[in-house]
Amino acid sequence: MTVTRSIATFFYVGHLRPAPGTWGSLAAIPVAWGLHALGGPILLTLGVILSFALGWWATALETKGKSDHDPSEIVIDEVAGQWLAFLPVSIGAAHTGAALTALWPGWITAFVLFRLFDIWKPGPVGWADRRGDALGVMLDDIIAGVFAALGVLLFAGLSHGVFGL
Repeated sequence: MTVTRSIATFFYVGHLRPAPGTWGSLAAIPVAWGLHALGGPILLTLGVILSFALGWWATALETKGKSDHDPSEIVIDEVAGQWLAFLPVSIGAAHTGAALTALWPGWITAFVLFRLFDIWKPGPVGWADRRGDALGVMLDDIIAGVFAALGVLLFAGLSHGVFGL
């Protein structure tokens, strides 16, 4: 297999069935944990940027000349989006000095909300998906990741009483 195929499928996780996008999102979590452990939110942010850039490049090459612009085995987009959704948890852990294991509700919230927005494709997520090109493949998951990250912040605020409820 090629380097682009390895990147696009997140080292072949995208070939797992059923629901390769969910498998890609699940596989992203331990890697996010590792990035956080090695370099905190800064390294995780760099991971999001790098996975987006490499994913865009690899997806463009893997789909070039094919009618399917977003084959199910390409899951690097889910990885980038899931890492973005997880970023508030990483920032929260770094800010408070808490262990990531203590913030497990945030992990679950990030995962569930990301999958929800990625599957549902509301508003700009659907717009990006309908682009029909490699940028759209990556961008819809980045936007879903932003929505999920905002949801994580909202639920954390509610959970920790930030909103005075």
